[in-house]
Amino acid sequence: MKKKHKILLAAVGLTAVVTAAAAAGTAGSSGDPLVTLSYLTGVFQPQVMEEVDQAVADNETQLKSDLDAAIDQWEDQLGQGSASSSTYQVVTLTSGQTLTGEVGCEVMLRVGSAKCVSSSSPGLIDTTAGTTLNNGGALVTNHLYMVTIDTRSVTATAATTKLLVRGSYTIS
Repeated sequence: MKKKHKILLAAVGLTAVVTAAAAAGTAGSSGDPLVTLSYLTGVFQPQVMEEVDQAVADNETQLKSDLDAAIDQWEDQLGQGSASSSTYQVVTLTSGQTLTGEVGCEVMLRVGSAKCVSSSSPGLIDTTAGTTLNNGGALVTNHLYMVTIDTRSVTATAATTKLLVRGSYTIS
């Protein structure tokens, strides 16, 4: 019986050794993929970083294109005489040019002459005098006028008219 045990024990041991050798021989193959740290840092990470860099470069190109288009559109609006500011800007008009302010726009005549253009009363509010200025009325130098209704305008009547303007407006 002792001999049987020894043979059985030897057979079990041999089976274990053969199984371990077979498992070690196929580890890491395509049938049994084993991921190692060297694979992750040497192969996988550089591939991922390259894909991320490419995606960032593509997005950067698209964003630059969108920004350039927005800048061009803004420059076109400024070229057509449209602006908005929270501080006063000097605006120069030639005779016959019209500045149309949006509600809240403030205008002060500094040089030259100009008249109010409006389809109804009141045209502009003279905040300096506390009065109103109706259609065709001349602006007084150094008086501050406020647009309180859309489509109210100031038309230059001198060859060169300079205004201080704060707020949104268009020039035509």
